[in-house]
Amino acid sequence: MTTEKDHSNNAFRFAYSSRNLWSGFLFGLGLVAFFDETVFHQLLHWHHFYDKSTTDMGLISDGLFHAFSWFATIGGLFMFADLRRRNALWLTRWWGGVLLGAGAFQLYDGTIQHKLMRIHQIRYVKNVLIYDLTWNIIAIAMIVAGAILIVRTRHRQQQEEAISHEH
Repeated sequence: MTTEKDHSNNAFRFAYSSRNLWSGFLFGLGLVAFFDETVFHQLLHWHHFYDKSTTDMGLISDGLFHAFSWFATIGGLFMFADLRRRNALWLTRWWGGVLLGAGAFQLYDGTIQHKLMRIHQIRYVKNVLIYDLTWNIIAIAMIVAGAILIVRTRHRQQQEEAISHEH
């Protein structure tokens, strides 16, 4: 049974559905970039953002990459806070955006930066294929899961709009 308050919340969520998606996307992109920077660059020392120069340049590129990841994460969180303030937060759609953003960044990193641009590899070992496959398969899984959540919320929005037009 839906109440008038539920319809009001749905109206806000639907009106801000793209903002929910973009907030999640930015947060997911920033979160995975932050994780990559912290774990693979700083803790494990597997690579720098840019490995085609000196160690000093690698560290500078890591710092710029780290700043980018924080700007994306904080931007997504500011949008999240605004959605909550407006009572327009749609968590399912937001999580779909998080997974889509995280997966998109990781797939871009694994294909464009690692293979096409060759600015760094995930790890410098003899058989890097297992690392590449793991990295990119996880990215694709996140994209698929995010897309499923986004499509489900879109279908729900279309159903609710159809019901409201009937009345």
